[in-house]
Amino acid sequence: MAAGPMVKAEAVYKSFGRLEVLRGIDLEVAPREVMCVIGPSGSGKSTFLRCINHLEKIDAGRLYVDGELVGYTQRGDRLYELPDREVCRKRSEIGMVFQRFNLFPHMTALENVIEAPLHVKGEGRSAAAERGRKLLERVGLAEKMDAYPNQLSGGQQQRVAIARALAMQPKLMLFDEPTSALDPELVGEVLDVMRGLAADGMTMIVVTHEMGFAREAGDTLVFMDGGVIVEAGKPRDVLANPSHERTRLFLSKVL
Repeated sequence: MAAGPMVKAEAVYKSFGRLEVLRGIDLEVAPREVMCVIGPSGSGKSTFLRCINHLEKIDAGRLYVDGELVGYTQRGDRLYELPDREVCRKRSEIGMVFQRFNLFPHMTALENVIEAPLHVKGEGRSAAAERGRKLLERVGLAEKMDAYPNQLSGGQQQRVAIARALAMQPKLMLFDEPTSALDPELVGEVLDVMRGLAADGMTMIVVTHEMGFAREAGDTLVFMDGGVIVEAGKPRDVLANPSHERTRLFLSKVL
């Protein structure tokens, strides 16, 4: 039997007060797929990402990760919210990297990376530290294990944040504009790490402004505007020959 999608959204709606942010999102992300999501500010991209790991609750529709509802259990045709502990357990299977690195300032790079495996998963310190060192090596920071966040550049901090997300051995990685807070010359080092993850077969959803990354590393490119998916397809096709006027207009400003 073929495995189902890693992420499946069915008619997902989300409002903040009267503001409708997501207006019926339908999409599927296959295992090992890299989906890049682009669109203007306020189009609902980041909100959708936060709904996938239940940092935001959806108002209608269904969201599944690896075949299971996110944040809810279904009895009959009604949804019931899962207890916080259960939500946290599920969330620990989904890695998330934000625009801001959110590292603990009083902890070294290695301590930041092993914090969640120790306290959320209850792993032994030596095993967690061993894997933490390997992950920091993988993101090119072997020599920065004992550095504190304020001793690292923005690009290095973001790479620590990626290693920290990977330390939980997630089945899915979500990236919310991971390079938008970085100086231009530091963007490449973070994108290189993400390209490596894509090459290793990590399922990823990446909200990004980096069209070059989307073109090279993405399997699918989704253009969102006004809380809906306007267009989706192979990145090269969408970027070179968008079929919607709205997509064309957006790309004419960013390419």
